[in-house]
Formats: sequence, C-alpha cells, structure tokens
Amino acid sequence: MIISHPYGSPTMESRPKYYGREFHGLISRDYADELLAGSEGSYLIRESQRQPGTHTLALRFGHQTLNYRLFYDGKHFVGEKRFESVHDLVTDALITLYIETKAAEYIAKMTTNPIYEHLGYTSLLKDKMVHRLSRGRTEPRRVTFQKDERISSPLVRRSALKDTPEKLCSYEKIHNFKVHTFRGPHWCEYCANFMWGLIAQGVRCSDCGLNVHKQCSKLVPSDCQPDLRRIKKVYSCDLTTLVKAHNAPRPMVVDMCIREIELRGMKSEGLYRVSGFSEHIEDVRLAFDRDGEKADISATAYADINIIAGALKLYMRDLPIPVITFDLYSKFIQAAKNPNAEFRLEAIHEGLLQLPPAHYETLRYLMAHLKRVTMFEKDNLMNSENLGIVFGPTLMQPPEQNALTTLNDMRQQKLVVQLMIEHEDVLF
Repeated sequence: MIISHPYGSPTMESRPKYYGREFHGLISRDYADELLAGSEGSYLIRESQRQPGTHTLALRFGHQTLNYRLFYDGKHFVGEKRFESVHDLVTDALITLYIETKAAEYIAKMTTNPIYEHLGYTSLLKDKMVHRLSRGRTEPRRVTFQKDERISSPLVRRSALKDTPEKLCSYEKIHNFKVHTFRGPHWCEYCANFMWGLIAQGVRCSDCGLNVHKQCSKLVPSDCQPDLRRIKKVYSCDLTTLVKAHNAPRPMVVDMCIREIELRGMKSEGLYRVSGFSEHIEDVRLAFDRDGEKADISATAYADINIIAGALKLYMRDLPIPVITFDLYSKFIQAAKNPNAEFRLEAIHEGLLQLPPAHYETLRYLMAHLKRVTMFEKDNLMNSENLGIVFGPTLMQPPEQNALTTLNDMRQQKLVVQLMIEHEDVLF
C-alpha cells in the first residue's frame, strides 16, 4: 500500500518524474517510520536528509520499517533485480521477505541437502557422456623414444606420458547462467524447491536450459551439455560450447575448411596470406551460422580458395575466448621470450597441456594442417615463419585489448605459432 503525503504531493520541482504519489520529499527516517506505523506492507519514498539528491525506499514489514537505498537507471532497483515500477519492486520484496522470514530454516537446508544427484536430469547426462566416450574413443597415439636433433628427450618423454586421449574426451564445460524471469510456478532443478519471487526468480543456463536458484548455481557441477536448439550461431560461439553441442572433437568450421583447403588449395600461392573478397567470406560465415554442417563451401560455390582460408581465419578471430586462452596468453608470450631453445619449447609444451581440451584439440589439428601447408612451400611460398605472422594475432589475443601491447607482442605471437608448426609432432 502506498502511503500518500499527509500535506499533499511535494512540489514538482523536488519530485523526480519517475516517482508518483509515493514520493514524500525530504523527510526524516523517524517521520517515515511514524507515517508507516501499523500498516504492514505499506511503503513510501523519501529524499535522504544525510545525502540530499539520493532516495530511500521505506517499507513496513514485520512490525518494523526497513529502509533501502533506491536507484533508477531506466528501471527501479535496490539490488541486482530491475523493475519497471516501484510497485513491482515492493511486491517482489514482500514475497522474498515473507519467504525468507517464514522459511529461513528450510531455505538453509535446501543447498545442504539437494536432490541433484538423484534427479533424472543427472542420470541422463551420465548416460549421454558414457555413450559419447565409447563412440568417440580412439586408439592412443604411440610415441617412440628416438633421439630428436631439434629437441631433447625429456620433452618427448613427458609428452608421451601424458594421457592425451582421456584429456580430449573430458570436455568439461561450466554452465552459462543468466538471470531469468519464469512465467508461472517453477522449481529449482538442483534442490527441487520452489523458486519464489515476482521476477528474476532464478537463473537459467542459456546453453543447456538448466533452471536453478541463484544460490544453487554456485553448487551445480560443471556438466553443461549444450542443446543445439539453443545455439543460435556458429561464429562467435564459445569453442567448448559449440563442440559439445555438435558432439565433435573440434568445430565443424575447422574440419570443413581444412578439408576443402587440403583438397584444392595447398599449392595456392600466398595461402592464408592472400585475402579473399570480404563479402564472400561474410557469405561463408552466414552459411555456417544458418546451415551448420550442411554449408556448401565447395569449388562450385566458392572457386577462390582464399575465401575458405579467410573464413577459417575469421572463425578463429571471432572466438569470444581465443584458441590460446586469455588466461594462458602471458605464459606463451613469456615462453617465447626464453633465450634457451630447449626451455622455450618446454614452456610452450607446459602451456599447451593447460589449455581446455576443446582448445587443445582444435590447435593440435590446425598445427598439423599448417605443417602440411609448409610441405608445399615451393608452390605456396608459405613457410612456418610466414604462417606464424598470419596466425599469431589470430590465435593469441591479450586479455586487455591494448594496441600497444598487441604491437609489442607480435614477434612473440609469431614465434609461438612458428615453433608449434615446426615441432608439431613432438609438442602435441
């Protein structure tokens, strides 16, 4: 219930245009308490006497007046939730206060005794994962311990001992939770309890559709299984999300483009260095976003192989998290600065093993392809250094988009990719 000002509405000069008759102007906390006394659920808005120009929501609940700093940025809010009107804000607050007051003990037990492990949801995920692993498991790659003149044996041994197949199969992905407003009664899929509130009652994973309380979202395991129906595009989509949604070790863009390039473009002069027409590259991007694996990138559709090469580079550039992740960027840059060739490769190898599995597998596949590109250097004029110049900034981007940092790191970016191409057989 709105408490109207006892002496009429404050002058228009003092009342913000986004408040109505609930606004009481510059009054004290005690006077607001006096006006609201005895009227449970009633409220008013006052201008703060301590901080003129700021506003406070005074709300009567539990036989006491609660005061909240009130904000407006196009919508009204006191916390994270935004509301179209003060009335909706107060309604949601009263629902939340009532639930938390009357069911505090029960709420405390919700997250300590969830039924998540017993839900059909989790059982279904486990069945899917077992099926994927059994179908996608490959024979372990055999590594022989022959002396390599380019690199000492410790790196070879460490690479061989790493259980790469298991690493590539465990494509763990955290949920992409976003605040969501549910229409009608809804229950949390973690603790199986009611999700209360007028709006923004909980969060929903935009990739798999899991609905949980906000506090429960912090406890949900990293077992997101993206649903293709929720993946709106291929380009600019998180790499792990895309490969899990398509049940593939790598993005189909990478596989399809590389297959097409190796079929008809390995001897093309300036491969990856020569740019295709940007509007045609954009057409390829739209085709992948629209048709996915059914996109036509054959010679009939795009005779110029540089268009396909450009589409592959664009995919890598547009990733929200680069193939060499922001978290590991500085590790690779520092590795490239190491003056000792052996230690430099050791450091790059350590960095590779820390990449998320989908990123690691994509990079491994790309480097193997680029290594094959260098075998046609006499025709395409692209050696490992040239490819490093092209793919360095594409695969590695500094966490802070700073032009000076990018410029200073270009030499190291080029060297990292160059070394990964030259030593692909040992590093991966």
